[in-house]
Amino acid sequence: MKRSDRIQYHLIMAMSRAVGALPDWFIYGCLGRFIYFVLYRLVGYRLKVVRRNLGRVFPEKSEAERRDIERNFYKHLAELVIDTIDMANISYDDLRGRLRVDNADEHLADTTNRSWVAMMAHFGCWEYFGAYQLYDERAQVIGVYHPLRNAAFDQYFYTIRSRFGLLPMPMKDIARFGVRHREGYEGRPIVYGMIADQRPPQDDKSQMFDFLGCPTSFFMGSEWIARRLGLPAYFMDVRKVGRAKYSCVFNCLYDGKEEVAEGEITRRYVEALDAMIRREPHLYLWSHRRWKHLDIAEDEARRVAKTK
Repeated sequence: MKRSDRIQYHLIMAMSRAVGALPDWFIYGCLGRFIYFVLYRLVGYRLKVVRRNLGRVFPEKSEAERRDIERNFYKHLAELVIDTIDMANISYDDLRGRLRVDNADEHLADTTNRSWVAMMAHFGCWEYFGAYQLYDERAQVIGVYHPLRNAAFDQYFYTIRSRFGLLPMPMKDIARFGVRHREGYEGRPIVYGMIADQRPPQDDKSQMFDFLGCPTSFFMGSEWIARRLGLPAYFMDVRKVGRAKYSCVFNCLYDGKEEVAEGEITRRYVEALDAMIRREPHLYLWSHRRWKHLDIAEDEARRVAKTK
């Protein structure tokens, strides 16, 4: 990193640790409400994107119902900001208490001495996935991510994600890493934590699926790892159980042996993700421009209609 980036990184870490040292009632109460006010009422952070996404996915809901989801989403987003800041300061016991794995015993038995793929989403607080390393210290958890353009923030996220043993891995390196470590990493099985719901580049590595009632492209990296290495793939089904607290169940999508058509694992993931979002819609990241291709087509159609 450049000197200016290092200074910025240390300032971010110092601020996060200072905030994290404050009592929860203050950071999640007072500070959380302030962040909600700034993001939603004052700035309107990506508000047009959020409303367009909600209108596209939930046309059957009334305007009042969509506004209710919208408000709850911004409350969740404010809490998510606090969760992320707090990751710089959180203790081992507190982190494990933030994410409860309801089928931990069964899942640990099924994956003993075996690598596997966790197919996750931008739902709830995905940063808490690192807590799985605390449930299974026999394994090496890999957090697959896209590096940020800002070097200081990229280093910040690397630091908070790796505090308890998780190994962050850039997406561009994961295929080579997986092939090289087929038998495990330093004698340990590998858990590939892959957030698989973001909009991929429009290339031959993505496929279209029906997702939340919309034609949507999905990157096939998680499926590629599972099929190429013969690894089971599990969907991380998340529920919110309290302020900054979640429970999850790992549901098997693919056992690592089944003969499946290309795209079938991802189709099962999309189906499970669709159901999870519809169950608690405000916990999804609606500020992401997930259906950019549809936005462009609709905007062009309106432009053409106006010129006639």
